[in-house]
Amino acid sequence: MPIALADLQRWFPGILLSATIGAAAAFLGSHYGAPVMLFALLLGIAFNFLGTESACKPGIDVSSRFMLRLGVGLLGLRIALDDIVAFGPRSALMVAGLMALTIGTGFVAARLFNRRWQFALLTGGAVAICGASAALAIAAVIPADEEHERNTLFTVMAVTSLSTVAMVLYPILFTLLGLDAVQSGFLIGATIHDVAQVVGAGYSLGEDAGNTATIVKLFRVALLPVVLIVIVLSLRATHRGGEGRVPLLPWFMVLFLALSVLTSVVALPQALLDAVDTTSRALLITAIAALGVKTSLKAMRDVGGGHLAVVTLETVVLLSAAVGLMLIWGGPMAG
Repeated sequence: MPIALADLQRWFPGILLSATIGAAAAFLGSHYGAPVMLFALLLGIAFNFLGTESACKPGIDVSSRFMLRLGVGLLGLRIALDDIVAFGPRSALMVAGLMALTIGTGFVAARLFNRRWQFALLTGGAVAICGASAALAIAAVIPADEEHERNTLFTVMAVTSLSTVAMVLYPILFTLLGLDAVQSGFLIGATIHDVAQVVGAGYSLGEDAGNTATIVKLFRVALLPVVLIVIVLSLRATHRGGEGRVPLLPWFMVLFLALSVLTSVVALPQALLDAVDTTSRALLITAIAALGVKTSLKAMRDVGGGHLAVVTLETVVLLSAAVGLMLIWGGPMAG
């Protein structure tokens, strides 16, 4: 359906509000070294009183949905298929196994704490793959319920906060365990949720640890489209969702995969890659800001301790399993 000028005029106030909050979050993040997504979320919540304003609401809805999906789709240009193929088979097996264990833990923990399967998948995928970006991508493909936006925001806030804590504590822990730089880097890349915190923690232990952590983390990120396809096909097979049959692949997943294939077979200019990456990041930050505006502090407070317990348990299981495998196998899984 073509977009009319009247639609753009109706959306403009809410989009402008979301983009302004996102820009403020980016400014604060760059100047204070804190996670931009977390700033966008908290600033957005502070403007919740505008979330129900008739002038802003349509644009906020567009920002939190369409911009989210477009931002996820553009992430495909970051991930070349070679990133998956080039990873060592033992490393790949370990990382994939840890991801599956983490997502499975999410379902078990959700059942223990009486949470829905959507929340289990959302948090398990976020912890297992790449934190806030994975949470947003998974949120875009699973059926929405009345708690969908609140759970998405909680997941982003929780994994970002836990990643920041892990960035400080994990290097200390791995040093105390007597692991060398490459082993520590591997574990950092395999266990910390968000990419930025992986880089920070890895390079705090030196260049070897930082390089290893980055490679491992990028492999986890590269598995995001695989996980999304599995989710979509599973939902389609089980007919889950309240609005009829789940489409084979949402449009933004098609875009994601097309861009991933494109960057794998064509040497694109770095300037183009940087521009698309910046655009994708800006869209995701704007979407998070819009989700924040739509969420009240009371709603976040009402989620209960069970939500936090699920995410924390997933994080602890991922860390424990990764450290256990490293100590048993005695080295990084390269090759």
